[in-house]
Amino acid sequence: MLCQMEAIVVESTLWPLVLYFSLVLILVIAILILSSLVGEKSSMSRATGEPFESGVVHIGSAQIPVSVEFYLVAMFFVIFDLETVFIFAWAVAFYELGVFGYFAISVFVLVLTIALIYEWKSGALEWGVKTRKGLAPSLPQQTFDLQKIGGR
Repeated sequence: MLCQMEAIVVESTLWPLVLYFSLVLILVIAILILSSLVGEKSSMSRATGEPFESGVVHIGSAQIPVSVEFYLVAMFFVIFDLETVFIFAWAVAFYELGVFGYFAISVFVLVLTIALIYEWKSGALEWGVKTRKGLAPSLPQQTFDLQKIGGR
């Protein structure tokens, strides 16, 4: 009997969420249908399909090779920016966490500092240098002649 009452309570608390989700879905579908019926139909001319950046007409292709350093800097930014979120959360709960929280955030900052020093010393932050420092040089890969291997 108790399980049936719990099921009723759970079902009764979920109906607003189901109703809200259903109404949002119906609203999105209605807006899409209305925009296709009422909206202006335009042909995709060459000028319509081109990107328009701050009033400057682009020249050349947008698919140019980008140096890997841009991606590395972006990844490092995400990693080290995320640390500020954790440190901010720690600062908000500073008094509640006490000494244990202080030691935990100290270890966290220490690990991030070690990671930053490793990236710096290995050359990951240097632009234009294509080899990493401190790593053993890789051996050249051997190529195999399939005719010699097959015995032919």
